[in-house]
Amino acid sequence: MAAKARNPQKTRNPDLIRGVGKYSRSKMYHKRGLWAIKAKNGGVFPHHDPKPAVETSNQKAPKFYPAEDVKKPLINKRKAKPTKLRASITPGTVLIILAGRFKGKRVVFLKQLSSGLLLVTGPFKLNGVPLRRVNQSYVIGTSTKVDISGVNFDKFDDKYFAKEAEKKKKKGEGEFFEADKEEKNQLPQQKKDDQKSVDTALIKSIEAVPELKTYLSARFSLKSGMKPHELVF
Repeated sequence: MAAKARNPQKTRNPDLIRGVGKYSRSKMYHKRGLWAIKAKNGGVFPHHDPKPAVETSNQKAPKFYPAEDVKKPLINKRKAKPTKLRASITPGTVLIILAGRFKGKRVVFLKQLSSGLLLVTGPFKLNGVPLRRVNQSYVIGTSTKVDISGVNFDKFDDKYFAKEAEKKKKKGEGEFFEADKEEKNQLPQQKKDDQKSVDTALIKSIEAVPELKTYLSARFSLKSGMKPHELVF
């Protein structure tokens, strides 16, 4: 039994060729009577507000799933614990920095900050190490100690070392690199005064101990034949 032939859908604008209609857009505007609908509604086409979505408790699962897994951040339920300070590191202990810009320098430990980092200083006048924060993983504690009872370092915390937001300024091509160098090299006068006040009190205690000034000024290094695991600091 032959299948019934379907009636082709009739259109008001038949195609002359594929993609090109017989009538223009303005002709179809009049042919469809859109002008009458617009005139009947005060020159504006009627607009129907969408119906509010009905909330249903039984929501269907999506028909399609993303091809790649969408990563969701894990919730950290652990409470932050304060970093435990090593027993060999106490206020006034001389430390040896193992990494970074001041690798091999000897510094004096002042206190542990709330972030767990160590506040140390060279002093700057002796070996060029300013007040800075250091992770205790990158230092070696020695048996040498300095009396820091006369040093006031209560004002130093993590906010003191935070970088200030730089303001962007439009500069010419010639002035760009020179201006950047000048801005980076400039240090606030307040920080210079703070460094000077700490160094002045600390150097007095260092000079009271013979050869301690020379010890802090010298850089630590290993020579041939030295065994690090046998050294006593």
